[in-house]
Formats: sequence, structure tokens, C-alpha cells
Amino acid sequence: MGQKIHPVGFRVGVIRGFDSQWYYGKKGYGNALLQDHEIRQFIKRRTGLGNVSRVEIERAANRVKVTIFTARPGAIIGRGGKGIDELTDTLNRMVRAKDKTMVVQVNVTEVRQPELDAQLVAENVCQQLEKRISHRRAMRQAMTRVMRMNGRGIKIQVSGRLGGSEIARREGDKIGKIPLHTIRADIDYGQATAHTVYGSVGCKVWIYKGEVLPERRLRDIEPQPQPARRPRPPREDSSQQAFAATQAPAPVAPVEGGQA
Repeated sequence: MGQKIHPVGFRVGVIRGFDSQWYYGKKGYGNALLQDHEIRQFIKRRTGLGNVSRVEIERAANRVKVTIFTARPGAIIGRGGKGIDELTDTLNRMVRAKDKTMVVQVNVTEVRQPELDAQLVAENVCQQLEKRISHRRAMRQAMTRVMRMNGRGIKIQVSGRLGGSEIARREGDKIGKIPLHTIRADIDYGQATAHTVYGSVGCKVWIYKGEVLPERRLRDIEPQPQPARRPRPPREDSSQQAFAATQAPAPVAPVEGGQA
């Protein structure tokens, strides 16, 4: 099962969340779904390969919040915020074509470790293939960077007319382990297409970052805080006790036989 299903969709609801967060009934669901797809496609075309990891969309009433996860925020924001303002205006025109009251808000979030982001790695490999770099060299460099950033495992697969050959073929490489059947395993997946002079070459990337325990199991494993103990009363110092014993009066022994 793990070899055929999408690794991200397989883990949604367990260790991953949805990229689109909203609720519609039967009436508006189709339009909202199509609009989300158009927004993502437009942002991908505008920014190009190797910049955008994913786009999250939240809807509430007549507001659409678009969050762009990118390795290069400056390329999207632009000088003085000019780029993000143009992007917001364009998205507002797209959304208001169907509903005049909709308002789009665009946020940009930086990806801290782009070497461990499967989508960015796949697009980086495709960029190198378009520059006529050997596919084996591009794959090997990407895998080396992932393992250097403490990745647990990576698998890369490219298919198409590799090296300009007449017959298309598929090649792949792997380092570490990729437990696709384990749902609690944090596996990121990305795919991209390189448009070369010989034709299109596809690239798929799986990156294993480690296991993520569900919150319930995490609470069971974590040590529970102990109840606060009542503080003890202050105890006198041993030297003070010894001094007090020397100052106490000596006991008087009783006289036997009466007075002389």
C-alpha cells in the first residue's frame, strides 16, 4: 500500500494537516476547490521552479488567506514589498471574478531547511536537468545534501529521455531508509517536471525525516509532573546545637544520707 498511495495524503489526519482549510456545502464546494487549484497554479507559474514548497489556503466568510512557503522570501516579496502587493492585487482580481465581496490576504513564510523539503529538492534536480547536467550527478548531489542535514533517508527517481537517449527509461537512487508503510514516519514527497530540449523528464523525491509520535502516545511517554512537596521546617545548625549543649547547667546529683 505504501508504494502506491501518495505519501502526504496517506498521513493526513495522523501527522499531517490539510493544505486547504475551509468548509463548504454542496453548493460552493466545487467552485472553492477549483479556485484553490487556480491560485496554486498561478503562484507556481509566477515564481518558477525551485522557489515555492507549498501553498496553504484558509477561508473564513469572505476572506481568503494564502500562505506561501518558500526558500527565498525576498524573491516573492520584492523590493519594498512591491512584488507581494502585485501578487495580492492579481489574486484579488481572480477571486472577485466570481464573488465581488472576497478579499485575499497573502503571507510569505520561509522554509528553514530547504535541503529537507522534497518539493524544493525535486525542482532543484529539474533545474539542473534543464541545464544539461548529468542526472546521476544531480541525484547524487541532492542525496548528499539531505544526509548532511541529518535526513534519515532519501529516494530519488527520474524518468524520461535521460541524457537525450532515443528510448525513455527510468532510473533511481536511494540512501538510508524510507518506511512508506509506517504512518507515523514523517516522509515528505515532491514531484516536478524538467522541460528539456529532448522532451519532458519527471523527477520524484521521497525524504524521511524521522518518526512523529501522536499526541496521545506522546503524553503517555512523557513523565508526569510530581505534586509539590511541603517544605520542611528550618533545621538548626549542628554547631549551634553543640554550643547550646555546653551552656546548659549541669544536673545536681542528690545527696545520700542526709546532712552531716
